[in-house]
Amino acid sequence: MTAVTWLLLLGGVALNAAAQLLLKAATRASGVLVSDSGQVSWSAAAELLRAFPLWVGLAFYGVSVILWLGALSRVPVSIAYPMLSIGYVVNAVAAVFLFSEALTTGKVIGIVLIVGGVIILARAAP
Repeated sequence: MTAVTWLLLLGGVALNAAAQLLLKAATRASGVLVSDSGQVSWSAAAELLRAFPLWVGLAFYGVSVILWLGALSRVPVSIAYPMLSIGYVVNAVAAVFLFSEALTTGKVIGIVLIVGGVIILARAAP
């Protein structure tokens, strides 16, 4: 793969991962949107709509889609799509620092398997 292809793939993945973190930050500000009984909290939804991270995250999603389309125009989907799993690795690690989430043994094993799979796919790419 060329440098441009890698830039499109990894740029799309990075922006997608950042969007997820921003959406999580927005929901932390708004609170729980849907209760365990399925009841929607309209006050939390209104608060969410006022959360700046929500709008930045959605903008990041939009740009990531544009980059992703560029990547898909160059790489088979069977190679490109699994690259999205890199976002899980980024978010799992970032969530430890940003949201104090636990990085359990199971998550670490999963991350190692994901990274190994991505390396194998990247080497198989045309």
